[in-house]
Amino acid sequence: MKNHKRFWPLALTQTAVAAIALVAYGSAAAQAITLASTTSTEQSGLFTHLLPAFKQATGIDVKVVAVGTGQALDMARRGDADVLFVHDQVAEEKFVADGWGVKRYPVMYNDFILVGGKADAAGTKGNDIAAALKKIAAANAEFISRGDKSGTHAAELRYWKIATEGVKGSGYKECGCGMGPALNIAASSGAYALTDRGTWLNFKNRDNLAVLVEGDKRLFNQYGVMVVNPAKHPHVKQAEAQKFVDWVVSPAGQSAIAGYKINGEQLFFPNANP
Repeated sequence: MKNHKRFWPLALTQTAVAAIALVAYGSAAAQAITLASTTSTEQSGLFTHLLPAFKQATGIDVKVVAVGTGQALDMARRGDADVLFVHDQVAEEKFVADGWGVKRYPVMYNDFILVGGKADAAGTKGNDIAAALKKIAAANAEFISRGDKSGTHAAELRYWKIATEGVKGSGYKECGCGMGPALNIAASSGAYALTDRGTWLNFKNRDNLAVLVEGDKRLFNQYGVMVVNPAKHPHVKQAEAQKFVDWVVSPAGQSAIAGYKINGEQLFFPNANP
């Protein structure tokens, strides 16, 4: 009996400790959200700059899954993300209209640019993206497309449609990859590629690549942020996800975005509607 008297308090103590640990684990899990975003935001280095400030302000950890915008939206439709940070406004607005997202908030913008070999064999240099793509198609010059249903890929296809009704020439190649790998392929062969400016500024392996087309107002590149609708997926951490949205569009979040620079050059600009 004496042994039993010693055993039960010990067992109860172990149970209590386990219960406390479980509660603590549950609390920690509740303070972490999954953010589905684009390779451009991740490869530009923005989240390395932004998320520590958000964690300091709220105590919430953010796990970033960086894929193309199309894949990010698909992730959210499956319920595999709590919040989205992407850049294809047409697709984002449809996502919300179809009930998958709660509300779309414009959060920041930069622009797309056309890069290519410094020799610019097709003679694209200027500030007219449609004219440049016409020349690339006519010359059958090598063009590396992400081909991954990303926001950048969607924009590129819009520009091709404006320029040539979608005719791209025999030099057009799809890599099915993120922005960084696409630029690596272009750099190795001096090919043309469309990229967001943020990834370009953070891209180290430029070789002989140069910016050839910029300044066309059609190259405007806006990012939006949305909480995944818990009516579709009840497990979505709506409260924590909304805290992220509220912070990133707040003066503190917008200031953090504006403060991210490489070699003194700002990569993203707060908010803005097209």
